[in-house]
Amino acid sequence: MDNFNSVIIASFKNALLSVKKAQKVVMQSQVIAWARPVKSAIVVVLDLVMALAATWLAFTLRLDAPHVPTGAQWWMYGLAPLLSIPIFLKFGLYRAIFRYTGQAALYATGQAVLLYSVLLTAILVGQAWTGVPRSLGVIQPLIFLFLVGGSRALARFWLADLEGARRSTDARLLIFGAGTAGVQTAAALALSNQFALLGFVDDDSSKTGRTINGVPVFRAADVPSLVAQQGVTDILLALPSASRERRKQILDELRKLPVHIRTLPGLSDLASGRVTVQDIRELDVEDLLGRDPVPPDAALLARDLAGKVVLVTGAGGSIGGELTRQILLQRPRQLLLLDHNEFGLYSIHQELQGVCATSGLTVELVPLLGSVANYPRLLALCDSYRPDTVYHAAAYKHVPMVEDNPGEGITNNVFGTLNMARAAQAHGVSRFVLVSTDKAVRPTNVMGASKRVAELVLQALASEPSATCFTMVRFGNVLDSSGSVVPLFRKQLAAGGPLTVTHEEVTRYFMTIPEAAQLVLQAGAMAVGGDVFVLDMGEPVKIMDLARRIVTLSGMTVRDGQNPGGDIEIAIAGLRPGEKLYEELLIGDNPERTAHPRIMKAHEPFVPWPQLQAQLQSFEADARNGNVASIKSFLAQHVQGYQAGQTATL
Repeated sequence: MDNFNSVIIASFKNALLSVKKAQKVVMQSQVIAWARPVKSAIVVVLDLVMALAATWLAFTLRLDAPHVPTGAQWWMYGLAPLLSIPIFLKFGLYRAIFRYTGQAALYATGQAVLLYSVLLTAILVGQAWTGVPRSLGVIQPLIFLFLVGGSRALARFWLADLEGARRSTDARLLIFGAGTAGVQTAAALALSNQFALLGFVDDDSSKTGRTINGVPVFRAADVPSLVAQQGVTDILLALPSASRERRKQILDELRKLPVHIRTLPGLSDLASGRVTVQDIRELDVEDLLGRDPVPPDAALLARDLAGKVVLVTGAGGSIGGELTRQILLQRPRQLLLLDHNEFGLYSIHQELQGVCATSGLTVELVPLLGSVANYPRLLALCDSYRPDTVYHAAAYKHVPMVEDNPGEGITNNVFGTLNMARAAQAHGVSRFVLVSTDKAVRPTNVMGASKRVAELVLQALASEPSATCFTMVRFGNVLDSSGSVVPLFRKQLAAGGPLTVTHEEVTRYFMTIPEAAQLVLQAGAMAVGGDVFVLDMGEPVKIMDLARRIVTLSGMTVRDGQNPGGDIEIAIAGLRPGEKLYEELLIGDNPERTAHPRIMKAHEPFVPWPQLQAQLQSFEADARNGNVASIKSFLAQHVQGYQAGQTATL
């Protein structure tokens, strides 16, 4: 009995020490609200009551009669709370925020009760009290675990309901996808109380008609009636592994309904296996393209990058920045980032440093401030770092801006390309890849014409004996790049409209930035010199349709003659000078297929270098002097299809 008394005294001391430590932490933390200790104290008292209740139930079940404690049995009633509370304190069970109690907290509760059971059994076996069965060391903890776990679960749901009542929301949600991502999202939304979840939608017939955690699963065909009958306001696509074609099919059906559509990231962004409310985002327009990107050829990607010194001009821009991200993953020895925009260069350098730190990459990153119009600077950089491969993405690409500043556009786009190419030749760069544009094909604006002249320069240089392989890759618009219509539409939508479209029939080719960058790298690796590669951009997209989709997929309606009470107007602004209705990718016909299904090789005419070089001298002087008439005369003479100052439909 003396040993038991010493154990009791030690338990009291441990409890007091634990309580004192907890009080000290609470007093030191100035961010904890005054009610938090009161709530914890209430929980401790409840656990004390449940420990006593579990003891009474254990005796009653074991002895098969309502229990009235006598003699040594009172020791069991005193031991249960005195032993359990210090253990619960040790496991941090009173630090939890009960409305957010999850699997981790329940697992910790199970561990604490298991330790409690082991210690309780050991004491009962050691003391052998009269009238106290040793099996209580198992029965009582099991009942106690049930009571404690049940109380925590009830507290969680009760508090969540109270908070939900305070946050009353009109948002009524369906989750399209009853897989792992959809179920995890539902759990996250249950805690946030941002939406009232009405059900899941899934194509799997084995799931429809059943429930998941009490939430019904409906067929896709039921969605229109659910929207009409239950007032659905939002639909969340929880389909991270679905193909882009399947997502487009779903969206084509959903956009007919007056609901706001959101989505979860793809599989790569959900690699952690957890979904939070913060992962929910507005729908990406790339979901509307309706085709899946072709997986990159790893050998092609690495051929001119792995272990090499690689220079990217215009690294702070949207295309140049994505090129650097893709190149970094191929582990070059050194990655040179050149841009004249200080903030853009700083931003991409910081981002890539973060990638290196988190991924354990040992690539040396070198940020280089400078303009491609500064030939001595380019020579010095190539002399110092000796790049093996150059990706030339530096360019002025905003059509109206270059149209208003043709001299600067020509200086940067044409002679910046020539400067970089000459510096690369002078220092033995193995491969030079120009990032070009579909606007270089029969251009009706200075920007497109300047890019075609840049192509002509590289084609001419490639025809001369040289250690440098010159090539160019031509593609259309990329989603969310600077100057793209997509971010403009989003900004206009957020401002309440109107969305501005230049013409009802204007169409453009679109591709995602990562896909475009990967194809540029792969096309450059296939070059033999003077190649003009053209990327397969899929089917062109009508900009008016794109504007309508963005409006409807945001849960709003288009305001027009047929629907004067709509939410967002789409205004026709008129074609800008030099703008086409339809973009093209080829000047000639019969493009040649390559080993990559999305990359074609064009056969475009060019002027031999000696002849072109002589004419470029006066052209450069005209550009630097701002002689617009002479600039446009040169472009009309050398660029097929260019007609100064006109708006074309082809």
